Amino acid sequence: MAPPLIVFDLDGTLIDTAPDLAATLNVILSREGIEPVPYHEARGAIGGGARPMIERALAARDRRLDPREIDRMFRDFIDHYADHIADLSQPFPGLVNALDGLAAQDFTLAVCTNKLEWLSRKLLDALRLSDRFAFICGQDTFGVKKPDPQVLHLTAERAGGNLRSTIMVGDSITDIRTARAAGIPVIAVDFGYTDIPVDRLDPDRVISHYDDLMGAVRDLTA
Repeated sequence: MAPPLIVFDLDGTLIDTAPDLAATLNVILSREGIEPVPYHEARGAIGGGARPMIERALAARDRRLDPREIDRMFRDFIDHYADHIADLSQPFPGLVNALDGLAAQDFTLAVCTNKLEWLSRKLLDALRLSDRFAFICGQDTFGVKKPDPQVLHLTAERAGGNLRSTIMVGDSITDIRTARAAGIPVIAVDFGYTDIPVDRLDPDRVISHYDDLMGAVRDLTA
């Protein structure tokens, strides 16, 4: 039998990446002579990817640019962010101990994110977390991304797991929809990046700290 598998989202779930993403967004906006975005506004725009962050910031300031200009800003964003990917980003409190606890109980761990795979690996490498995960999937790994359930099927397969014994952990409606479409349980963290409080999105469990993750996992695997 395949070992039980826990598949984590990345931004807002494993790692608090908002400080570096918000800082990068404001660097890119400043190059265009556009006023910076307040941190809380930038944090609320995380989750859909860098390009939607840029587009939301432009729309909020009633700036309309040619799609080619937005493409250029997106490329500049990725270049700058890659160079500053872990300046301020950190694992959420209790994460490392939670990962250790799951590994000690023979769970396999994986990451499934809509961040680009190479950026995801670069971030986890910088934080010395990559080797904890059997597989890391980004939006470009398989040519499909969340909420398409196929991305979870393929992630579980590459990690050596089976969806019948898989739980997802995420922070947003995208993660919950992906898990539901794949027919697996989902645990939502309430400290991530979402416009809608996760307890309104009907996950199987909600946790407020990683100290509570093992208990939630035990409930769902009992």
